[in-house]
Amino acid sequence: MFRLKENETNVKTELIAGITTFFTMIYIVVVNPSMLSASGVPLDQVFIATIIAIVIGTLWMSLFANYPLVIGPSIGLNAYFTYSIVVSSEGNIDYLTGFAAVFVSGIIFVLLSLTPLREKLILAIPENLKRAIAAGIGLFIAFLGLRMGNIIVDSESNLVMLGDLTSPGVLLTLFGLFVTVILIVRNVSGALFIGMFTTGIVATLTNQLHIEKVVAVPHLPEGILVWNPIEAIGQVISYGLYGVVFSFILVTLFDTTGTMIGVAKQAGLMKNGKLPRARKALLADSVATTFGAMFGTSPTTAFIESSAGVAAGGRTGLTSLTVAILFVAASFFGPLVSAISGVSAITSPILIIVGTLMIGSIKEIEWEKFEEAFPAFLIMPLTSSIATGIAFGFISYPILKIAKGEAKKVHPLLYVFAILFAFQLTFLS
Repeated sequence: MFRLKENETNVKTELIAGITTFFTMIYIVVVNPSMLSASGVPLDQVFIATIIAIVIGTLWMSLFANYPLVIGPSIGLNAYFTYSIVVSSEGNIDYLTGFAAVFVSGIIFVLLSLTPLREKLILAIPENLKRAIAAGIGLFIAFLGLRMGNIIVDSESNLVMLGDLTSPGVLLTLFGLFVTVILIVRNVSGALFIGMFTTGIVATLTNQLHIEKVVAVPHLPEGILVWNPIEAIGQVISYGLYGVVFSFILVTLFDTTGTMIGVAKQAGLMKNGKLPRARKALLADSVATTFGAMFGTSPTTAFIESSAGVAAGGRTGLTSLTVAILFVAASFFGPLVSAISGVSAITSPILIIVGTLMIGSIKEIEWEKFEEAFPAFLIMPLTSSIATGIAFGFISYPILKIAKGEAKKVHPLLYVFAILFAFQLTFLS
């Protein structure tokens, strides 16, 4: 079924690769509920929704595309969902409306993935804007991690300032951060998970973490949150969440495609520069996003941690099938995850480190060309909104290209995006 001989692998290697990937990305079942619960969603709901999204997307990747890739909630978009959409609205938008926007973006994403339009969209967006989106999200979630760990706190005079470095919570955050960073520098597989586990032990010893129960039967406190497409579209229109939907699609589009191609190259799965069964693989994140929104989690994407399994020898869908099965088993540890998620010092170092890794794409931006650099700079999260940053970048890019006499170098779709974003910011925000 998985063509093991054809891909020069065997069952033992694939199982080990799957276990490796699982422990490399298991941190997401703690970080995602910790993040999204701040928007008001019951933590148990997010925990199971996270696993449902991972299992659906990863099984699709395994059974239909036969790739060792894992799909899961984006660690950048869950922060965007919580703080830029729900929390920043100050009660005007609740998490149910937010998930309606995710649901709509998932449906649109499925339709895009069934047509050549997804590929055309990727080609239409300038490389510098793609790199800036990734870097901007990196800065955004790193800043959130610093705030959650109280390393940075509010300041009346200067918006932010350094927190109390002697407080127990901050000390625990710094401990977790440095332990995990050292593990990464030493190229330890599963560094994020091991760092979080070590920090959890210290938190228990210092009486900051209290674990009363470890195992429980999986359950969804609020059941299915979103299921009616017409009602979801109505909510998006009522609250003017067009920019939000577009941002979800845009970020997931580049994130998944880039990760998929990168991991496929690492595994030697590219054929003549192309990815076989690409359309089937590209449907995995869109299907998972749609189902994930129904139960209560943010948009999904291909996880770069899949490369850990590939490095361990994974070459087929048997690797991703193993990961999906292990996440089903993990669904029985809800009470443990709930206790850990309540201590921000355990999860905040993960955000800081992932943000650091994402900012790396900034070095590839053509800073020497101002018409390329300025729109890219605007995408940085100075507005605390990824959607707003993307909008400013997409509006300014064609304007500066026209001013330089290079209007024909801009893809027609980019002009359409610029007009839509300008309309959204002016009349619908």
